[in-house]
Amino acid sequence: MKIKQITGFPLEYPEPHYKGTLRYITLARVETDDGVVGWGECISQFPESALATKVIIERGFAPLLEGETANDVERLWRKMLDHVWWIGPEGIAAFAISAIDMALWDVKGKAMGMPVSKLIGGQLHAKVPAMASVIFDIEDIDATEREFAWMCDQGYDILKGGWGMHPGAVFGDNRERDLELVRRLRDVVGRERQLVVDTPGVWGLWDVPTAIRRFHDLEEYNLFWIEQPLLPSDYAGHARLRAAVSIPIGTGEDEWNVESYKRLIDSCGVDIIQFDPGRCHGITGVRDAIKLVEASNLQYSMHTWSSALNTAASLHLMAISNHGVCKDFKPHESPMQHELVSDPWEQQDGYIAIRDKPGLGVEVREEIVQKYLFS
Repeated sequence: MKIKQITGFPLEYPEPHYKGTLRYITLARVETDDGVVGWGECISQFPESALATKVIIERGFAPLLEGETANDVERLWRKMLDHVWWIGPEGIAAFAISAIDMALWDVKGKAMGMPVSKLIGGQLHAKVPAMASVIFDIEDIDATEREFAWMCDQGYDILKGGWGMHPGAVFGDNRERDLELVRRLRDVVGRERQLVVDTPGVWGLWDVPTAIRRFHDLEEYNLFWIEQPLLPSDYAGHARLRAAVSIPIGTGEDEWNVESYKRLIDSCGVDIIQFDPGRCHGITGVRDAIKLVEASNLQYSMHTWSSALNTAASLHLMAISNHGVCKDFKPHESPMQHELVSDPWEQQDGYIAIRDKPGLGVEVREEIVQKYLFS
């Protein structure tokens, strides 16, 4: 089974969870000479990076991989990494590698009649905890409170909120407002459910002393973890913070590859490692990094908040280990979760079942790809 064609599709769509803000992903479509089609995704996020990823997919990797045996996924993954020695293994190249690698695993699973989880390590779990994940409406705490009550009614046992609807009002930039928000949310969700809050650490809102004070302020609310409290590159700062506080730290969403995850783990500044297979070298890259998490006796979550393809990849990666905690999941309908595929993922009682279907387990609607195509 040879690779016949690899194509990139940058998509633009309004995100209902972000009040209709336009967001971007790039899909990779891999077709073999016997008609098997696999799909993958990267979370390219911005218009310019989505278009650039298409160029890397079609002009960089397609000529490199077309004609190769499609089932040799790990060899092709290494071939892509070897090819980007000058471009760099992070950024746009990492997006392209992630999307193609995901699509290749989809192809292999379909060709062999097996779900991806059984190809990458063996399925240990039949279902995965879903963490309802939303953007805070910091300027309307009443609305945010109602949304969390609704998510509880939907059966979620793990709930996360963070950031804000615009840069002028985000979680982390106003101590009194943040404390009021968390107090009210804890009252809504009760003590039996897990609550996570997410700060825009990439903006550098807190230094280490500030973060320590904020963690101490929030201790009474028994948070599952606080996400990205510091600049993601500040490994030493995370280590100082972790030594001084009791609330677990979650970070890792801005890492790119196995090597950077090793540096993060070795820093001793994190409890919950966060992965996105649509960013950090695809299913193969995350699977290899999960081994580091297991060896370090840490835990991980799947920080995926884009399309049903990334959700599928994340579910398979959660199913292969006992160190996975949960995966982010959009609680409301959205175009990339419910239109893009004919069989969208749904949670039941706070869990998402692993489908016993070949490949990733979802069927892409190509007319919807065309509907949201961006150029």
